[in-house]
Amino acid sequence: MSELRLAICDPSEDSRERLKHLVMGIERACLEADCSRYEFFFDVVKTTEPEVCLVNIDHDVEIATALITQLNRNFPQTGIIAISSSTEGALILQIMRAGAREFLRAPVDAQELVSSLERVAVNSDPSKRPKSGKIIAIAGASGGVGTTSVSVNLACCMAQVPDESVALIDLDLSLGDADVFLDAIPEYTLLDVAQNVERLDLSLLRKSLTKHDSGVYLLPRPVQLQDIDEISQSNFGRVLKLLKASFTHLIVDLSKSYNSLDIRTLRAADEVLLLTQLDLPCLRNVVRLLTSLEAMEGITDKIKIVVNRTGLESGQISLKKAEAHIGREIFWQVPNNFSAVSEGRNNGVPLLYSAPNAAITQNIISLADHLIDRQSNGDEVKSDKKERKGLFGFLSKG
Repeated sequence: MSELRLAICDPSEDSRERLKHLVMGIERACLEADCSRYEFFFDVVKTTEPEVCLVNIDHDVEIATALITQLNRNFPQTGIIAISSSTEGALILQIMRAGAREFLRAPVDAQELVSSLERVAVNSDPSKRPKSGKIIAIAGASGGVGTTSVSVNLACCMAQVPDESVALIDLDLSLGDADVFLDAIPEYTLLDVAQNVERLDLSLLRKSLTKHDSGVYLLPRPVQLQDIDEISQSNFGRVLKLLKASFTHLIVDLSKSYNSLDIRTLRAADEVLLLTQLDLPCLRNVVRLLTSLEAMEGITDKIKIVVNRTGLESGQISLKKAEAHIGREIFWQVPNNFSAVSEGRNNGVPLLYSAPNAAITQNIISLADHLIDRQSNGDEVKSDKKERKGLFGFLSKG
């Protein structure tokens, strides 16, 4: 999928810079050019040939309207989004008649901009349509079932796929250790972002995350235990929306307490992977969780049961009996490889790098491919796995 190329026309330096920051914070958007003069913008568009033009009309409505008419007449395949601080009905109608496909109120909201870009892209060229960000929640039937290990390694595998961008949130606010798995020393945490979310645009949000060499962006848990209650549900919801606007996939490693933030994530998620092991306590918890979550509309339909650490030498219940016990099919099985996972965690190195040829690594790569393809909304499934950035390159050397 190609990036969506944009050009901005805004005579106001302040609003133009803010709009540029918003655009540059969107992973699938590429800013081709920005212009401060209406009279020069036609030539800019003619030269750069963007898919979308953002035009702030407030400086001179008459000239801006004439510009939009000229752009629409000469570049009918280019989507035009008009921006104004006014929401007067007559003005909006005038601008839409001139050829604008969308109208945004200034100052522009990040999520509204992304939504407008998606709609404009759909109407212009479907092959260049931005993907809506997807949330994948990783939940556990018990402590110690490997949710963080699966979350971190799944995120790293997804980040290797061309055109995919991945953020990882550690929502185990008390004892989360996703940063340890990635050997990262984050400068900012979920608390910092949540408390300042109303002042963040997409560009600043991305700078607040810690980028790992694999391409994954990490948002870790707060440093101090006493800071946990400082993250409100409303602010956390805004963080999720901003991250969805900036990344194709958002992996959230839930806590085992199923607190208010966990439940909010489950409601917002597109997929929920519920990890369990093939032992009676875990399977009983799976049944209990499914029963409890049935009272919350729309959650249980998204839950997929994932069995972790299959293949242990003894003490495991058979898959057939497990499915009969929980009343659901097993969606995925991750093989046991305690030594590889433990070594990677202790060294802060994902399995992609510490054990690229191991069966567990290949299994999680397949899971990443499967989840991405499931969420492609009918797009053509990638068949050429050689296109993976950096992944099969080092596998061939192993």
